[in-house]
Amino acid sequence: MNANPVALFLVGLIFLGVLGNNGTMTISAAVLLLLQQTFLVKYLPLVDKYALQWGIILLTIGVLSPLVLGKTQLPNATTFFSVKMMCAVLIGVLVAWIAGRGVPLMNTQPTLVTGLLVGTILGVAFLGGIPVGPLIAAGLLSFVVGKF
Repeated sequence: MNANPVALFLVGLIFLGVLGNNGTMTISAAVLLLLQQTFLVKYLPLVDKYALQWGIILLTIGVLSPLVLGKTQLPNATTFFSVKMMCAVLIGVLVAWIAGRGVPLMNTQPTLVTGLLVGTILGVAFLGGIPVGPLIAAGLLSFVVGKF
């Protein structure tokens, strides 16, 4: 019997996700393993093509929902033009630009995604991080491995 290395890798990610209390990674790897190992495999190309976009949309909805619910107020002109707010805007622009560099890197060098995911899991498990790092990590990695 030949072991499927991708399936074993996904099982390893599930294990690391559980060990590191990273529900996002655990669920993601489990869903992909389920898709790969069942009749649902025919939907993997759809997931491959659109999941990143769907994820960014859901993340954006999650970030905007406190504003829509009234838990966060829109800043007034004085607050918006404060030093802290301007720093927040500039850092937001910088991070968005860095993450934007990560998408082409992940598409052109997908084997690096493995390292980024393992690094993210380790950061969550042992450094108290949160699992939003792969895109930004890929963007930062793009500065190291070449321009994308």
